[in-house]
Amino acid sequence: MAETAAAPAHGRGWLAALIAGQVGLHAAMAGLRMAAPLQALREGYSPWAVGLLLALFAAAPVVLALHSGRLADRHGYHRPVHIAIGLVTAALLLALAADFAGGTAGFGLLCLAAMLAGAGANMGMLTIQRTAGLAAHDGPQRVRIFSWLGIAPSFSNVVGPVAIGFAIDLAGFAAGYALMLLLPLVTLFSARRVERVVPAAQAPRHGTSWDLLDAPGLKRLLLVNWLLSMCWDVHSFAVPILGHERGYSASTIGLVLGTFTLSVTAVRVLIPWIAHRLDETTVVRAAMLGTGVVFAAYPLASSPWAMGGCAVLLGVTLGAVQPMIMSTLHQLTPAHRHGEALAFRSMAINASSTVMPLVFGAAGTVVGAAVLFWAVGGAVGAGSWMARRPGG
Repeated sequence: MAETAAAPAHGRGWLAALIAGQVGLHAAMAGLRMAAPLQALREGYSPWAVGLLLALFAAAPVVLALHSGRLADRHGYHRPVHIAIGLVTAALLLALAADFAGGTAGFGLLCLAAMLAGAGANMGMLTIQRTAGLAAHDGPQRVRIFSWLGIAPSFSNVVGPVAIGFAIDLAGFAAGYALMLLLPLVTLFSARRVERVVPAAQAPRHGTSWDLLDAPGLKRLLLVNWLLSMCWDVHSFAVPILGHERGYSASTIGLVLGTFTLSVTAVRVLIPWIAHRLDETTVVRAAMLGTGVVFAAYPLASSPWAMGGCAVLLGVTLGAVQPMIMSTLHQLTPAHRHGEALAFRSMAINASSTVMPLVFGAAGTVVGAAVLFWAVGGAVGAGSWMARRPGG
């Protein structure tokens, strides 16, 4: 059973409800992702153990993404979102228990919490994105919707870590996890603003989910998306290394990374107002070329101000891409399989976030952050030829 194309609610405030729903789940996961490694370090675990803990947040969505996507295709919005709320809530309760258990048992509970939180936040994201995409009537409206929705992760990555950080400093880890338990309730209450739609009968589908990759242009789009998502990873990884090599303080490096996030948010706020003037393919191709140029310039930036300028430009190029790719993805796939298509995108991103930092770590040790910037920048710039119109 699946929703029809008109399934998402068009009542008042439905888009705000979707954004609030994603913030509730993602901010809770982001807060746990910041606090769990700190708790493990407090218990005396090694950086390798902390790295394993962080990898589990991204590894679980890789395994469960297709199941989550099919669940959204069959049942629409409410059932998958309620399951996602349950998973994230269970993760926070396990983290709360880990604070009392301590030792090996506590670390094991944190690992399980990481997997549940990653899986729940990803299931909610896929369902919310699918619902948002089905609400659009044309390309420009789809770009507007995904631009507004794209603000949610940036906002969540500030709200969750900042809130739990203050709570931990004031009253300890248990209080921080208890505070995070309020966030899934935001998703639960916002879901009431999304209309329940009776699923439409769907003809039996033969084959497997992997058959969807045969859709013309889909594999090429997913590869473009992977190249661009790798740029996010390398920026987060290499900027601290580059700043450390030049003797910049932690606050200066943090400001550079924060400037990038603000730039991403600003461009996604701007896009809805000019969406009718934008062509998805042109924007993606220009963004890939622009990202290549910025990555070439980053190691040459000789001051924090210059690095901040590069961060602003990179935020513009990478921030503009996601709404365009999401819009194109919905054009390339049938409505009753949007959830599966989004799952393939999610699998690629999360697999990259799990594996690529290990690759970057090995490469950065051998060749340094500058060569890493140049290599990835060259790859994404050269890959811009793949950003062609569907069927092109």
